[in-house]
Amino acid sequence: MSALAAPVTIVTCYDDRGMPRGLTASAVTSLSLTPPLFLVCIDRGSRTHDALIGSDAFAVHLLGPGDEYLVRRFMRPAEQRFDDVALAADAHPAPVLRDVTLTLRCVRHDILEGGDHTILVGRVTGVDGESAHGGGLIWHRRGFAHARRP
Repeated sequence: MSALAAPVTIVTCYDDRGMPRGLTASAVTSLSLTPPLFLVCIDRGSRTHDALIGSDAFAVHLLGPGDEYLVRRFMRPAEQRFDDVALAADAHPAPVLRDVTLTLRCVRHDILEGGDHTILVGRVTGVDGESAHGGGLIWHRRGFAHARRP
């Protein structure tokens, strides 16, 4: 699977205690335009799995070149991932990383089983950022790569 290039994203939510939770995810894709649906596959062994599956809302941050530092931050232990990370000050029911190129704001639409992963399907309720620059950070052959249009 390392030969398959995949987008690098950070998915965030609030847990049942109101604490921000998040993880990196590369098994993500758009699912439908009508209604606008997006899916995220979450490893059941992740310490953030239950918080994401139990949350009514989540945000998917589509990263671009230069956002590698955020990926490294979200590879830390779960309780340290939001240390010194700026969040947008708004009323969305999921934490939104302020300095990310493109963010999809989602509400839970469905939850499906997928082997050792859970497929979280969200209905996109809003998009923040600059779509021309988002989604350019990819994971390929066990390392970061950049997708850029000339």
